[in-house]
Amino acid sequence: MDSYDLKKRTKKFAHDCVKFTSSLPHNKLENHITGQLIRSATSVAVNYRAVELAHSKLAFASKLSIVIEEADECDFWIEFAVDENITTK
Repeated sequence: MDSYDLKKRTKKFAHDCVKFTSSLPHNKLENHITGQLIRSATSVAVNYRAVELAHSKLAFASKLSIVIEEADECDFWIEFAVDENITTK
C-alpha cells in the first residue's frame, strides 16, 4: 500500500462517514454526533495529507499520531451511536 492509496482511502472514509451521518435522525443528540463525526472523519483525511508533507521523521510521527487520534474519535462516535440505539450500522 502506498501513500497515494492511503490518501484515497482516508478521503473515502471521510465521505463514507458523511453518508453515514445523513442516515441518522435529526434531533439534538444525533445532530451533535453528526457534527463530531464529520469533523473527526474529515480531519483524518486532511491530516493524512499533512503527513505526506512532513519534513522530518519527528514531524511525520507527530502528524501521523493526530490521524490515529482522529480515527479513534470516529470509532468512538460510531460506537456511541450504536450504544444509543440510533443506528445498528
